[in-house]
Amino acid sequence: MRHLLSQSEVPPVDAAVKAGVVPLLVQYLSFGSPNEQLLEAAWCLTNIAAGEPEETKSLLPALPLLIAHLGEKSSILVAEQCAWAIGNVAGEGAELRSKLLAQGALRPLTHLMLSNKGSTARTAAWALSNLIKGPDPKVANELIEIDGVPNAIIRNLEKADEELATEVAWVVVYLSALSERAISLIVRSSVPQLLIGRLLSSDNLQLLIPALRGLGNLVAGDGYMVDSLLTVGNNITGQALSGLIKCLKSDNRVLRKEASWALSNIAAGSFEHKKLIFASEATPLLVNLIANAQFDIRKEAAYTLGHLCVVPARSAEPPNIIVEHLVSIVDGGALPGFINLVRSADIESARLGLQFLELVMRGYPNGQGPKLVEMEDGIDAMERFQFHENEVMRNMANGLVDKYFGEDYGLDD
Repeated sequence: MRHLLSQSEVPPVDAAVKAGVVPLLVQYLSFGSPNEQLLEAAWCLTNIAAGEPEETKSLLPALPLLIAHLGEKSSILVAEQCAWAIGNVAGEGAELRSKLLAQGALRPLTHLMLSNKGSTARTAAWALSNLIKGPDPKVANELIEIDGVPNAIIRNLEKADEELATEVAWVVVYLSALSERAISLIVRSSVPQLLIGRLLSSDNLQLLIPALRGLGNLVAGDGYMVDSLLTVGNNITGQALSGLIKCLKSDNRVLRKEASWALSNIAAGSFEHKKLIFASEATPLLVNLIANAQFDIRKEAAYTLGHLCVVPARSAEPPNIIVEHLVSIVDGGALPGFINLVRSADIESARLGLQFLELVMRGYPNGQGPKLVEMEDGIDAMERFQFHENEVMRNMANGLVDKYFGEDYGLDD
């Protein structure tokens, strides 16, 4: 049965389920059975769980025994195979995750991740990341409080095993996406340094994606990360910037987007952070992305470039402009990219574009800003909002056109 269900082409999962294999496999999972039988039965269930949603749901009667075999009474091979089956079930959706959690899968899976055996810790971490992926943050909060979890994450990220580091990095991704408590603990540990180290040293895309996303979540989720850890002059800050620049240069769209997002959150920090990023290789790379990348990447690059040009002012005043940064970014060729965002159907992107045009028209030296915007057809882009249904955008665009291209525009030429 296991050989049949392991066929790579079209395993006969549907036929096996309809023929009534699941109740038999549950029977063969009972405690006291020979290890080889337990392993084969769990393996069959793992392959069924990887099938279509209805086939995965057929495993419901098997869940209590699969979870029970995660414990110390079962051999490590059987426990690992059961963790794999549970990971497949958890990956199917929130409803099955809830059932697994209600039946107590979290703690025994977590204890397996603490194992010194690499493949066991790896399989358990993969299953855990499926189990905690939300949307309810309660599970992530519970996981980070289980004794030994922060240390296990650190220990496994320190090991040379890239596959193990990859699965543990995904656990960090979901913890940091869902739990403020987890973020607070993780940023104050050596995990950020370890993720940055992986970004710099690895060329394995499977590892780089979760390492980068985890780092991005930490930067976005806790001011401590930027204000206290990634302080300018700190060795770790230079390493983080180098790792992010490496990802901006990648051919992989996910890495470019996630690196732009992480940089936008660092660029929103202090004036020193803005200067550090501006003076680095990141700035021309971001200018190139806003001009040529896919839409979602252009939007993230726009956030970063916009942050590099301003420092917040007091109260409701418009932000103060860092003229040197603005001039360099505009002269580097970013303006057409921002004007294209103004033309976008996505309101948030169009707002980003308008905000940047306002900076250029208000802050570019010698009153040249409006002329630069006009030369790139910026007036036409703004006028599409003249009768727009979104009142905020309508007022913003019309206000800019009236202010900078009113009756007096061009009289000084």
